[in-house]
Amino acid sequence: MHAAMKWFGVCLLVVTTVAAGSSASEKTTVVHPQDTGVALANPGMGWVLHHYDNSPFNYGGKLDPSDTVDDFPGVTAVYLRIAWSYLEPQEGRFNWSVLDTPAQRWLDKGKQIALRISCCEGSPRFATPEWVCQAGAKGYFFTGGNGIDPDGRAWEPDYDDPIFLEKLDHFLAALAQRYDGSPEVAFIDVGSFGVWGEGHTYWSTKKPYSAETIIKHIDLHTKHFKKTLLAANDDFSLHDRGRSPIEYAAKQGLTLRDDSILVQGGKNAYLSADFAPLFWQKVPIILESEHYGPSQKRGYWKDGSQYLEAIEKYHASYASVHWWPHEFLAANQDLVRKINLRLGYRLQLVEASWPSEIPADSTFWFKTDWRNAGVAPCLPGGHAALTLKDAKGGIASVFVDEGLDTRNLRMPDSGPAPTESHRADFGLPLASDERARLLKPGIYDVFVSVGTSTGTPKIALPLPDDDGHHRYRLGKLTVGSTSR
Repeated sequence: MHAAMKWFGVCLLVVTTVAAGSSASEKTTVVHPQDTGVALANPGMGWVLHHYDNSPFNYGGKLDPSDTVDDFPGVTAVYLRIAWSYLEPQEGRFNWSVLDTPAQRWLDKGKQIALRISCCEGSPRFATPEWVCQAGAKGYFFTGGNGIDPDGRAWEPDYDDPIFLEKLDHFLAALAQRYDGSPEVAFIDVGSFGVWGEGHTYWSTKKPYSAETIIKHIDLHTKHFKKTLLAANDDFSLHDRGRSPIEYAAKQGLTLRDDSILVQGGKNAYLSADFAPLFWQKVPIILESEHYGPSQKRGYWKDGSQYLEAIEKYHASYASVHWWPHEFLAANQDLVRKINLRLGYRLQLVEASWPSEIPADSTFWFKTDWRNAGVAPCLPGGHAALTLKDAKGGIASVFVDEGLDTRNLRMPDSGPAPTESHRADFGLPLASDERARLLKPGIYDVFVSVGTSTGTPKIALPLPDDDGHHRYRLGKLTVGSTSR
């Protein structure tokens, strides 16, 4: 087992040292926090629950409106993957409630949403709205797995048809007006090409399309979504299209999504990890496993360890819960725990030290050693902050180490990340004016956090003694009288 995956205790080792012959003011407090093993729900990473998936019933259909699966550790987003026809049943008339209703359940819990709007499904018959076909867009009926069939039960558009592309363009403009740049949205798939929006036609018409067709669909999305993260499916490379659509997506700032983990087993459990180096150091990679039930039934899932293996190989930040979520968690608790120790980023504070006592009018230093124990960089970034609180829990002073951005912690291609040290020197606020001095003499609790350059915590750390706002108590600091 990877060293970073070990289960750590919650103890906090504190050592105070005094140099021989030194004064009390030269004492140093040193702490070595240990990773608590807790699942972290942080920006830009986590488990993604599938609420709509192929069908509006899957997999949120069994959930009561009050059930937001709060017992699933590490969930940060809910995935709404649904056909275009449900959202625009008549041209220019939108039924956004289809998205807003489930979205608000999880947004109320501080989660995000993610979207895929598809143009071809096995059901409904017209995933692309029927009025697009009636407007003259070319397309084909098909029987699932058997190709084009005039008597088939579902219709797939010709993905190069100009009428189809024009209507899709108008829909994406409306979608972007609602969602582009919204902090409520984690990512949006380029889901307008292929059956289920997966980037291939093997189960639908079997009609091949060129890399240029894929690029058209990428460009339609980037035309409207200029702020929100877009995801390109690894299956864009199928049908002999090669790497060029994936490389193009990377150059346009999209991320990679692989929907096929454990559709097969053994050495074919995942097939596109070689694309990951184009993406993982810049954007969060998204992995979706096969539907858990069918994968298990075919004997490919086994203990799920190859899902964790894929997360390692792709340096993934997001992983899907691709099944009824309560059933999936009950059957895979140990796997979920292991994945939560590696998925995305995991900032470990290996050591922190500071002077045990300082005069009220002095400067002081704060030294930290950090390591990222996840598989991906801390792409949102964050600055370490030292917060001093008084005996009543009030914030007495905040000091931000703007020279340390956790996004820059080194991440090797494989193996554990190195520990990196940083020291910051701070002056006490208004120290020269005794009447206005913010930090009075006394004993203060020392908290560490990671967040904005203004000291607002944003990133959960695997540390004990959280104050409820992602500040973690490390020890104490005594502020004495003035040095004069």
